[in-house]
Amino acid sequence: MVAVVELSSGPGTGAAYARAVLGLLPGTRRGAALPDMEMVQRGVVVDRSHLAVYDRVCGFRLSDTLPATYPHVLAFPLAMRLMTAPDFPLPLIGLVHVTNRITVRRPLSADTPLDLSVRVADLRDHPRGRQFDAIATASVDGEEVWRGVSTYLRISGPAAAKGDRPAEPAALPGGAVWRVPARVGSDYAAVSGDRNPIHTSRLGARLFGFPRPIAHGMWTKARSLAALEGRLPEAYSVDVTFKQPVLLPARVTFTAARTGAGWQFAVRSNRLHIDGLVSEAAHS
Repeated sequence: MVAVVELSSGPGTGAAYARAVLGLLPGTRRGAALPDMEMVQRGVVVDRSHLAVYDRVCGFRLSDTLPATYPHVLAFPLAMRLMTAPDFPLPLIGLVHVTNRITVRRPLSADTPLDLSVRVADLRDHPRGRQFDAIATASVDGEEVWRGVSTYLRISGPAAAKGDRPAEPAALPGGAVWRVPARVGSDYAAVSGDRNPIHTSRLGARLFGFPRPIAHGMWTKARSLAALEGRLPEAYSVDVTFKQPVLLPARVTFTAARTGAGWQFAVRSNRLHIDGLVSEAAHS
């Protein structure tokens, strides 16, 4: 039976990152399974000033309609609370966000309080380690209106041989050039609460093998959806696979093309950073 933990206010992320660092100390004991628990926060009211900053950082127009990626930010502290529990089977620091799927069932207004929930599921083996899903939902009056599924990987095995890697999709024609400043890492960290030092600190990035801080994958996804603003259906799903990180500062190219039921898009430089697909979803 799933244990439901209801929070009266957001848990924040500062203490969670402190727990994550302590979890790296030698001798830390971890559980063998994911916690059978759901974190819930009801009646979450959108802070319009926070939404405006998020819109600015990610490139969205100011609007009363929430960007598809914004509820991910609202639910992120709940996910952090789960993933930094002492018995969580994998350490938070070092997890790689490999895919994200968001489903918007209808437009969400900043005026509407949301009931948020987060749980984790499906701990499974991967050729390079172990992975699991973090599942977040937003509901209004008992009806699910938004869902996000993030898959995280803990790498423990050797890198896949070049011949074992899936082929990259062909590059789309044309595209818009984005110049991504170094401050994107710290700006998005401040508005999202995701303060992983690989995004904000050169030293933190180097500790994990990156020469410079890297952009958040969810910033790159949000920036891509901002580029498609005004051309998306009211109800849709958007899937992305995070490939190679964007080293900051960067100059990348965004490309998009219509498909039968949506959009295919990608962000590239001399390598592929994200590959995405928007498809129409039925209204609830």
